[in-house]
Amino acid sequence: MHSIYQYQEFLSDYLQSQYETKEPRNLYEPIHYILDLGGKRMRPVLTLMSAEVFDADYKKALPAALAVEVFHNFSLVHDDIMDDAPLRRGKETVHEKWNLNTGILSGDAMLILAYQYFEQYEPIVFRDLAKLFSKTALEVCEGQQWDVDFEERNDVTIPEYLKMIQYKTAVLVAAAMKMGAIIAETSQENANLIYDFGLNLGLAFQLQDDFLDAFGDPETFGKQVGGDIIENKKTYLYLKAVAFSKETEAKELRRLFSIQPEDSTEKIKTVKELFNSSGASKATQDAIQDFTFKAFQTLDKMNIGADKKTLLKTFGENLMGRKV
Repeated sequence: MHSIYQYQEFLSDYLQSQYETKEPRNLYEPIHYILDLGGKRMRPVLTLMSAEVFDADYKKALPAALAVEVFHNFSLVHDDIMDDAPLRRGKETVHEKWNLNTGILSGDAMLILAYQYFEQYEPIVFRDLAKLFSKTALEVCEGQQWDVDFEERNDVTIPEYLKMIQYKTAVLVAAAMKMGAIIAETSQENANLIYDFGLNLGLAFQLQDDFLDAFGDPETFGKQVGGDIIENKKTYLYLKAVAFSKETEAKELRRLFSIQPEDSTEKIKTVKELFNSSGASKATQDAIQDFTFKAFQTLDKMNIGADKKTLLKTFGENLMGRKV
C-alpha cells in the first residue's frame, strides 16, 4: 500500500503523460486547465487505494482513476456555469477564463474522454466498469437537477436533501472505490461493501463541504465562502436552522433565502449567525461524524487485512477533520 500523497503523485504523473497538443486548442486547453488546477484528487486516489486494498497493482487502476477524475472535473465545469461561479480552487472558472460556449463544449468532451479510458480494460472488466460508470453519471445528473429544483422550493425535507447529495456527490465517491474492487476482481461482497463505505464517506464529505461553504477560511477553501447562501441553496445547515429556530427566526431565514441582493455581505453574516444560534452548525458537524462512523462499520465486514482497514479508517478520519 502507498500513502495518499504517493497516490496523488502517481495520478498526476499519469495525467501529464496523457496530454498531447490537439486541435482545436480552444476545446482541449480548457480541459488541461481545469485538470491542472489539481485539488485533493480524492476520488481517483480512492480508486487506486481500493485496487491495492484488494491486492491489485495500483498501475492497473490508473486509467479508471483518471476516468473518475476527468468525469468529476467535467461536472465541476458545468456546475460552475449553472452556479455562475467566479472561482474554482482559487482560480478563474473555465467559463470565466474562456466563455460560456467553450465551457459547455469542453465539458461535453471531458465526459466522452472519461469513457475512453475504460477501453484499456479486458471485456468483462470493461463491461462492469462502464455499467457502473453509466449508472453513476446519470445519478450525478439527477442529483444536480434536484439541487437546482430545491432552490425554488420552500418545502425541502432533510431526507430529500440527503438523497440529493447522495446522488450529486456520494455515488461518485462510492463508484470510484468500487471500480478499484472491480479491477482487482475481488468478491462481489467486498465490492458492494467498499461501495457502501464510499457512499457514507461521500455523504460526510458533502455535508462537510456545505459546512465549509459557510464557515470555511477563504484562503484555504478555494471557493467563494457563502456561495450557497448567495444562491439560496437549501443545505443541511439551512434545513436544520429552520427546524430548530423559533418562528420569527425561521421566518427571517426563509425571507433571506428568497432574495438575492446586489451586495450579499449582510445577508451572509445574518444567516451564519442564525446557523450558529439555532444549533444547526453543531447538528451538521454531528451528522458528518455519524456518516463517517457508519462508513467505518462496513470495514468490520470486509474480507481484508487489519492494516488495510486502518488505512481506510485513517482516510475517513482525515476527511472528517479537513479544512479545504
